[in-house]
Amino acid sequence: MTSNLWTRAAFALSFAALVGTEAHAAAENPFFSASTLPYQAPRFDLIKDSDYAPAFERGMADHLREITAIANNKAAPTFENTIVAMEKSGRLLDRVQETFFGVYQANSDAELDKVESREAPRLSQHEDEVYLNERLFARVKAIYDARASLNLNAEQAQLLDVYYQQFVHAGAQLSKADKVKLRTINTKLANLESAYQQKLIAAAKNGALVVDSKEALAGLDDGTIASAQKDAESRKLSGKWVLPLQNTTQQPALENLSKRETRQALFDQSWNRAEKGDKNDTRSTIAELAQLRAQKAALFGYPSFAAYTLYDQMAKTPEAAENFMKQLVPAVAAEQKREAGVLQDAIHRDGENFTLKPWDWSRYAEQVRHQKYALNQDEVKPYFELKTVLTDGVFFAANQLYGVTFKQRTDIPVYNPDVMVFEVFDKDGSQLGLMYFDYFKRDTKSGGAWMSNFVGQSTLLGTKPVIYNVANFTKAAPGQPQLITSDDVTTMFHEFGHALHGLFASQTYPSISGTSVARDFVEFPSQFNENWALDPKVLSHYARHYKTGAPMPQELVAKIKKAARFNQGYALGEIVAAAELDMKWHALPASAPRQDVDKFEADALNSMGLDVANVPPRYRSSYFLHIWSNGYSAGYYAYLWTEMLDQDAFAWFTQHGGLTRENGQRFRDMILSKGHTMDYGPMFSAFYGKGPDIEPMLAHRGLTADSQK
Repeated sequence: MTSNLWTRAAFALSFAALVGTEAHAAAENPFFSASTLPYQAPRFDLIKDSDYAPAFERGMADHLREITAIANNKAAPTFENTIVAMEKSGRLLDRVQETFFGVYQANSDAELDKVESREAPRLSQHEDEVYLNERLFARVKAIYDARASLNLNAEQAQLLDVYYQQFVHAGAQLSKADKVKLRTINTKLANLESAYQQKLIAAAKNGALVVDSKEALAGLDDGTIASAQKDAESRKLSGKWVLPLQNTTQQPALENLSKRETRQALFDQSWNRAEKGDKNDTRSTIAELAQLRAQKAALFGYPSFAAYTLYDQMAKTPEAAENFMKQLVPAVAAEQKREAGVLQDAIHRDGENFTLKPWDWSRYAEQVRHQKYALNQDEVKPYFELKTVLTDGVFFAANQLYGVTFKQRTDIPVYNPDVMVFEVFDKDGSQLGLMYFDYFKRDTKSGGAWMSNFVGQSTLLGTKPVIYNVANFTKAAPGQPQLITSDDVTTMFHEFGHALHGLFASQTYPSISGTSVARDFVEFPSQFNENWALDPKVLSHYARHYKTGAPMPQELVAKIKKAARFNQGYALGEIVAAAELDMKWHALPASAPRQDVDKFEADALNSMGLDVANVPPRYRSSYFLHIWSNGYSAGYYAYLWTEMLDQDAFAWFTQHGGLTRENGQRFRDMILSKGHTMDYGPMFSAFYGKGPDIEPMLAHRGLTADSQK
């Protein structure tokens, strides 16, 4: 294959040039051998920005040699000499990828931007080199065709099936001409996704609201105002205050800002962050991404990218995902209409005559919440000190359910001083893994919250999980307590649910270990774990006043629980709108012209049957990082789908005694430790006793007749 030989030559020349000019640096590159730290944790005490590019280049070159040797093996293909050999290959490349992309999203800088821009298309080309290798696929196919006679165990059979489907889905069966087209598209997509992420980080930073007077921030507490002043000083904006943007449409400060013009200015900065006609405007990038993805799907005979990408999901088809979301719309739309009326009445009671707008919703919803439930978030925050929530809440719940324990490690190097590290021990005291927690917002960090691995679990490779949780909480000013919101508490439990899924991995093979599962299953353990934040036993253990240590009063606990179902038309509606927007972008056929982003988005939102004027999508097209660069294209519905799964599972727990070690062990054994060793439908049904049921989800949200009584 001429194109293969040309690309291999390009990699070889590139790598040779790097070695020739940076021989001394290469000899000291910390990625060139496995880390000697506990659990093979990354050597952040040694790693420099300049180490990444040489490690990527050598990693790809080494991996390509290994893959070529497997493909050209003269021995008849076997599971061991082909599938297992591929599982063992690419160790250097894995080390640098897992570390780089963890640091890049959480603590980027200009040099890392350059590395990402350079390596993203090369990694895409490298993936094509593997999956479009005809000799390698011939070996995989031969083993797959003979699978019935190979006496494989269940995990081996699943791994073989995953490999075969991945090769087919990556283009192994395409014609030579279509493989050339696919390579071109994949390279363009990688470049565009990289450019999009960099534009968005810059757009979010530049989109922060800058105000000239403290009076403009009336309504915010002293700690938030002090933080805004500190953010301004860090940007060398003397005498000003800065409210940085979080990744979502709505911003936390909108709840408390009393000056309407400031609220509108902050909302507009958020809504238009990536649509300012400057170098960070993302609209042309996403229009091209959508068109290229549709063209890629067409190469495989799929009608849309959504149909192409959902092949290995639990839902299987876009139609199944759409039908699921359509079941939510009537109840959500009715609740949005009711809530908007309540908020408009609250505006009038406040002596104002303006019509409700998106920048008013959070403020007046909080007023109604306070009036209806006598609950003010400022009452709640003193009981949520971050470290206490982590150790006495998140860790405590995990101990009660699964028997695991935690010990902070201050001897493990980190990539930023804010990062905390804990070692995790299993119920029998054995070493389970290592956890990093990076909770605070930085201009160098992507928005949102996430979990991933620096090191994955695999008994084949002899590795235990090294996992990180990242969030974007507002850091307290020096000398102030690190108090967090109830939403932040939920985020901590959510991301740690992902971590448990990774920590309890017990697979032989890395490709199907831990969280290496479908998008519409991976959020199930994380969203399930959110339920324990308000469990009476857990809440009473961590919700203590940061000054006095007094437990949260029971009347305040009761208010929180009653208020939990408040504003669900908004809370669920913004997610449904975002998921539908994602699906509509990725339902475009290859024949569709490149879209006018503003018109497409407006038409899509107006067709949903939801109150998108007052309840805009959680992410607008132009700053929807999940779907344009984070692997959730045609997959944002997964947050809703897995909420259905998590509420089904929590209903099972409730019916069987709730927070007990026995229940936790069953969930660990049947869900959290399984990875992708079997199909998701049977896995879930084995635990729940039947297929997914939407009713517990609607009841949890207060959107059924019985739940509203």
